[in-house]
This record gives sequence, C-alpha cells and structure tokens, in this order.
Amino acid sequence: MDPDISVIVPLYNEEESLSELSTWISSVMEKNNFTWELIMVDDGSTDGSWNVIRELSSIDRHIKGIRFRRNYGKSAALNSGFEACSGKVVITMDADLQDSPDEIPGLHDMIAKDGADLVSGWKKKRHDPISKTIPSRFFNWTTRKASGINNLHDFNCGLKAYRKEVIKSIEVYGEMHRYIPVIAKWAGFSNIQEKVVEHRARKYGTTKFGLERFINGFLDLMSIMFVSRFGKKPMHLFGMLGMLSFVGGFLIALKLIIDKYFFNIYNMTDRPLFYFGMLAMILGTQLFLAGFLAELIARNSPDRNRYQVVETQNL
Repeated sequence: MDPDISVIVPLYNEEESLSELSTWISSVMEKNNFTWELIMVDDGSTDGSWNVIRELSSIDRHIKGIRFRRNYGKSAALNSGFEACSGKVVITMDADLQDSPDEIPGLHDMIAKDGADLVSGWKKKRHDPISKTIPSRFFNWTTRKASGINNLHDFNCGLKAYRKEVIKSIEVYGEMHRYIPVIAKWAGFSNIQEKVVEHRARKYGTTKFGLERFINGFLDLMSIMFVSRFGKKPMHLFGMLGMLSFVGGFLIALKLIIDKYFFNIYNMTDRPLFYFGMLAMILGTQLFLAGFLAELIARNSPDRNRYQVVETQNL
C-alpha cells in the first residue's frame, strides 16, 4: 500500500544535518499518524553523507537512500527521487535544515484535502545574504512574467508538495528544478498554489548558491518555454521566422529590380541593401529547412503522441 507521504531530500555534503533532519521528520510523521517514507538522494557528496544515510536507513525502515557516483546537480537528484517514491503526496525539502519539517502537515492537507496539484513554499522572511536574495527576487519576477504563474513569489523554494500524478508525469533535468511549477503547468496541472513557510538560518556548512546557477537557470527557462510551446510543432516557429526573413529579402530584391528597370540604377551589387536582401532570403530558406527537419524528428519521436489523459470511461 502506498504511503501517505514521500519526502525527498536531495543533498550534497550535508553530513552534519542529516541525523537531526531525519529525527525531526520522523517526529512530525508520528505525531500526525502519517504513513511515510524518506528518500535521501546523495548527489555525489565528498564528505561522509552517504555513511550517515546508510546508518540511518539501517535503524529506520522508513529511510531510504540513493547515491550518485558523481555530482550531477539538484535536478538529477530530484528526478531520481521522483522515480523511486510511491507516496500519494510528495514533499521535497533541502537538507540544510533551513526548511522546517513542521510545514509538512499543512502542505499535505493543501494537496490531499484542498485539491491542489502543486504547492510551492514562499520564504517570505528569509535568512540569506543579500547576494542571494536580490538575484532571487529578480529571477522570480522574470519567471512570473514569462510563465504567467502570477500567484507564486518564490519558484526556487526547495520546500514544495506535489500530487503523485504530477511528479510521475514530468521530467526534471539541467537546472530545471527551479521551474517545476512551470513544467507542471505546461503538462496540464493548473491548480498551483502557494504557502508561506518558515525559513531558518543555515545551521551547518555553507551555501551552494553561485552565479553560474543563476545564469544557467535563465537559460533553462528559455528552454522550457521553447519546448513547451513548440516541442510538438517546431515548424510553427521555424516556418514563421523563415517566412518573415524570406519575405523581407524578397521585398528588398523587388525594390532593387524596380530601381534598375524604372530608375536606371544599375550598380545594385555595390549597394549594401543587395547583400542584406540575399542574406535574408538565404536565412529564410535555411530556417524553413530547419523547420522541416525538426518536424521529421518530432513526428518520428516515441513521445509524439504521448499526452496527459485525466480520466476515461468505458474503455
């Protein structure tokens, strides 16, 4: 029988906090009479994190562990946890004790009782340095505008809750864990809510946040928006761009022909406009060909006719 809750904790070099975190989670679960499992995903830690996980899992059957051979990133750790879990409600949280397990019952009820597909935590009062909070605010503002999910203030909060169907229907890779609400929305899960959660100061270790993660996050947002809108119809993008480019080049060529035959301007090849027109038509043709090739790939993809079906009757 599936447990009520699966808690997934991706981690990298967090050996000092794991025992305290697991004890805290266990206490919350027992207090609320939840059936549960805790999956700790060790993303290639170089400290003693895996030894701690092995010891904890040998003591408590609720605790399970996955260990990567090397560091792949938080998205890979979450995706492996999603594949392995079986809970009706899935909750993710960071291992650094900045996310409070006391939030679990409230998150669970918003999914199980209120019918939300996904609940994202909002660290309204943060205990992070300004070098992290200012980029985070800009990132969240940009993501709201790009995705249309205007009710979320904190896309990157590690504390989230999901209906099981959500995490079994999406794939997370790269740095796309920041955009799980966006991925879920494009997969058809529209009931996305937010809950103000407690944010605690880091007790052990140092933050893993860096500028490269901030830059990669925006590149991944562009990838998500592109794949979501044009993944199954690439010709709609490449064909439109190709048509605009080719028509622009054709109009330039037409103007040059009119100049030659009606205004006796013969030195067309000496005019920069001639080369711009040629470039535009060549670029338009190449975009059309890219669109056709993308359509061939999409139509032969094993996922070309895979869609999210909510329910059926008499089948």
